[in-house]
Amino acid sequence: MTLAQLHYTSAPPGPDGSGFRFTAVSPGVPQGLLREAEQLIGYEPPRDCPARPDAEQLKGFPKAFSFSELADGGRLLSRSVYIGADYSGRWGNFHAHAVHLPSGTRLPDGALPITAWESPRWADATPPDGRPEPVDRIEPSGLLRKEALVAFAMSRAGWLAPFFADLRAVAADPGAGQIVVVEHDSADVAQWIALACAVLPREQAHRLTFTTYTRRPQQARQQIVGALPSSESVAHDHRYRVHDCTGRQPSGPVTDTWAEVCARIWRAGRTDLFRNAPEDLGQLAVTALTAGIDLRADARATAARWAAEHASALSDETLTALVAGLCARPPASSGWAGDERSSSAGGPGGSAHDGPASLPASGSADDEQAALAALLARLDGQVPAVVSAPLAAWVLASAVLGKGPVPTLRAGSLTPRAHDDLARDLAPALRAGLADPAEQPAGRPLALLRVADLLDIDCQDQLPELAGRLARTLVSEPSTDPTGTRKPDGDLHRSRDLPAPGQPTPEARQGDARPAVGCPPALLDAVHAHPGLRVALFGSLNALAAAEPTAVSRALTGSGLPVGLQPGFPHLRMCVTPAGSRDRLARFHEVLRTAGVSPHADPAVLRTALRLTWPGELPTGLEASLLLNELGSDTHRAAGTRDLLIEAALAAPPDDRDVPALAVDLLRCFSTDLRQEQRAALLLLEFTGLLGTDGEGEEWVGRVLSLKNGAAEPVPDTVVERAFQVLAWRLLDGVVPENELYALARSGEPRLLAAYERAGRSDRVGDRLRTVPGYVAARFCDWSAFPGTHPAWDETRNALLTKVLRPIVRMLPAEDQTEVEAALGRAGRGKLDAYRAWNRPGALGRLAGRLSGRGRRADQPGVWPGDVEPPTEGGRR
Repeated sequence: MTLAQLHYTSAPPGPDGSGFRFTAVSPGVPQGLLREAEQLIGYEPPRDCPARPDAEQLKGFPKAFSFSELADGGRLLSRSVYIGADYSGRWGNFHAHAVHLPSGTRLPDGALPITAWESPRWADATPPDGRPEPVDRIEPSGLLRKEALVAFAMSRAGWLAPFFADLRAVAADPGAGQIVVVEHDSADVAQWIALACAVLPREQAHRLTFTTYTRRPQQARQQIVGALPSSESVAHDHRYRVHDCTGRQPSGPVTDTWAEVCARIWRAGRTDLFRNAPEDLGQLAVTALTAGIDLRADARATAARWAAEHASALSDETLTALVAGLCARPPASSGWAGDERSSSAGGPGGSAHDGPASLPASGSADDEQAALAALLARLDGQVPAVVSAPLAAWVLASAVLGKGPVPTLRAGSLTPRAHDDLARDLAPALRAGLADPAEQPAGRPLALLRVADLLDIDCQDQLPELAGRLARTLVSEPSTDPTGTRKPDGDLHRSRDLPAPGQPTPEARQGDARPAVGCPPALLDAVHAHPGLRVALFGSLNALAAAEPTAVSRALTGSGLPVGLQPGFPHLRMCVTPAGSRDRLARFHEVLRTAGVSPHADPAVLRTALRLTWPGELPTGLEASLLLNELGSDTHRAAGTRDLLIEAALAAPPDDRDVPALAVDLLRCFSTDLRQEQRAALLLLEFTGLLGTDGEGEEWVGRVLSLKNGAAEPVPDTVVERAFQVLAWRLLDGVVPENELYALARSGEPRLLAAYERAGRSDRVGDRLRTVPGYVAARFCDWSAFPGTHPAWDETRNALLTKVLRPIVRMLPAEDQTEVEAALGRAGRGKLDAYRAWNRPGALGRLAGRLSGRGRRADQPGVWPGDVEPPTEGGRR
């Protein structure tokens, strides 16, 4: 193909005029192309060059070698040079020689436009006959040879990566701006363009437009624009990406991994790697690594990911070289930025001028470790161990030293030498990692223990401490009170603000709703695979289970912890194994059987079983009696559960009918162990069981008050309330001995009188008053007796007369009224008259005052007709 040519300069007058004009044009070139070309091939000499240069000085003027895009899609390759004075002697003349490449065509032989730099085909003058000599190819000058370009790249090492990063952006997006390269010599700009074309994919290299020199960069239309320091500055124009290679080299980081890889390949002198430059960065990075070029961590990560995806297509030879390249750098333990600086100065592709070639260590090392670990997972077991073993060693060392995710390796993943080297080098870090309190014990330490086993590193002395941390992690830490004092979970020695037996505490209810934590899979694997850890962990959990069984049970029930792998550890077994029975006593025996040891042989299991069966609550009276009689007092005493049984009796609700029998058993079994207030309380409970039976004896009120008030420490309120309630009911049951009623009236005990009044106001008493006339008579006699004995008694009985008895009596039928009066007549002592006076309409207030002793004058006799009290000596009826 013959190339159409254009020559342009200042020429004498001719058919086309004078001055600057096209002096020689190949046939067939349209006028529109000439007009467009004229705007592209102009030349202005630098401001600082001589105004009237001699021949030698002319050689130093920059050459404007350009490759420009035309409006029709074609290209114009041109060379403009300063030639001094024109035909008239006027200075400022230049000559431009250009060839036109129509749209869709390239230079012959597919040569890149930049290869035509200073080709002998370029002319400095118009052909004498005005006709361009036919040209079918443009031979390269040889000035842009590999050796020269590599030397140039080494001299510009600090600018390479930033330049390539901008080149990639501009080549991919024409709207991304223009690159301006400032050099002292346009020949250096040509070398920059040659570097650029080498790293770009071939198609993009053919389309890359450029000019090696312009005095006014703002007017240039090419993608890469060459300029001199004297050219107009565009440094502050955001449309231009300026690389001033005449000043200080860049110092900022370059985040473009592709640009960084290309820069290192150029510095290594391996331009052959750009042949058919792969557009895939991963492939380019793999190619560089297999050639022995050291790359940055992000590039190594990219190469590893690409290799993992294409491993099946890579030969063992390529994989071996790739692994060697990936593992050439020792694993970093604190980020790789510092390692980059040290390696770039000495390794292939490195240079002491690698200013911006390093990135901050923000995540790059972690990304590299993850990528290499993924490649190892892809290769391990699929290629010969001699190929993957160095990678396995690097990944393992990097994970241990850099605190990254620890891979799972097979026994055959390492060669014997790698095994021994790693065992020697990693032993201190492994032991430190196992003991690191900042690590979650169920995470990294377990992985490190697996590595220690793989490398045959003895860490048995560290297992107890690790097992203790694992146990405390599995079981939530015990709560503390505001002072920081630890609160034992499920303590048997409780304060008496517990709920009634059979009713769970709020904490117990919340604990029941809390889901089990479960065992992490890594921990389960370690427990199965490592007997030493299993024994140490079960021992720690067993100790926690003995101290805090409910917390351990909440955390581990249903967790899958394989306690069956190891005999012993009864407390842990009881906490881990779920009990299915709903009946608490049956569940207690089921839990106890799970321990695998008799409570008589190991009383501590009794304590754990009780706390698991009754978490945060107390057994009922019947349950406590059965536990005591079945296991014996000695076992409970040894297990420390004696006070639990005593507390079950003292805190029992009043409706637990089995508590008096429990009190009897406790008094019998622990007669020498009871404190004074415990003994008094149990005696009170025992007596409540005798009231209403043949064993109740006499002086009920006196005995109850004596036991209550005789202890050195206060008797529990629950016991006092039960005793007063039972005594009150006994005092309202039929005919009551007069001395008991008098003892009640005289005591003035507020809580006892309150219990008596509550019982008198109950539906049970009301129903009996409505149906049994004799009961009405008995209650009238009681509630009208002993007025003035004690103000509290007067208040109580008057309330019962007014609020309870009177409304019921007013509603009684006549026959029942007759029976009531008959019963009171038989009682004698004026009780019938008093009843009639009390029951007469309007008489209630007067009678109430008389019965309470209010309104009596000092000179009045103490007894009046109708009084229900028997007359005193000297009194009148």
